[in-house]
Amino acid sequence: MRSTSDTVNRVQRNQVVVFGTGRIAELACFYLTHDSDLEVAGFVIDDEYLSFSSFCGLPVVTLSRASLEFPPVKFSMFVAVSYSDMNQHRSAKCEWARGLGYELVSYVSSRATTFGDLTHGDNCLILEDNTIQPFAKLGNNVFLWSGNHIGHHSVVEDNVFVSSHCVISGNCRIGHHSFLGVNSSVQNNVEVGARCFVGPHSLVRHNLAPESVLITSSTPAQKISSRNLRM
Repeated sequence: MRSTSDTVNRVQRNQVVVFGTGRIAELACFYLTHDSDLEVAGFVIDDEYLSFSSFCGLPVVTLSRASLEFPPVKFSMFVAVSYSDMNQHRSAKCEWARGLGYELVSYVSSRATTFGDLTHGDNCLILEDNTIQPFAKLGNNVFLWSGNHIGHHSVVEDNVFVSSHCVISGNCRIGHHSFLGVNSSVQNNVEVGARCFVGPHSLVRHNLAPESVLITSSTPAQKISSRNLRM
């Protein structure tokens, strides 16, 4: 258990370390730096992937040395990992960080539309142009990419990734470790089970059993060349 002095020390320092060195980690660093009161101090990566000592101009340390270089009593953490393995990889790193005593911070864009009753867990990433209506609830480790609609009284459970321009209508529930692809829509009063994959442009009108997979066909290319189009 952390002491009160440790908590005060962390708040005063206001520093966070980012787990990951990929594109999402780079974006997280940008957003935290330019649109929050947090200061990114460095990055952490799995030992076997360390091939450079700095990223975004900041130091990179291995997972095994993270708590020594960035002690949890002085630094918080944000796990910036993708939706790989149905968000399992990201959730596992969150559990690792919590186990070491790190406080996991969340980022809510100043350009997102939210209200005073917004409830969300730790390690959430809520990017610009998301509209989250009153009485909606987000669990831990929920990533909302840009431009989504989260309807009133809906619940997004832990470890979910929602891509851009998705619609979750009112009074819905999205099960843990699910993925919603770009431009997918969930009709009101629908429950999406745990670990569901809802592909781009999918329309969900009825409850989905856990581990369901929805994939819509890609628009076929026409058998003509764009050189022949008259526009």
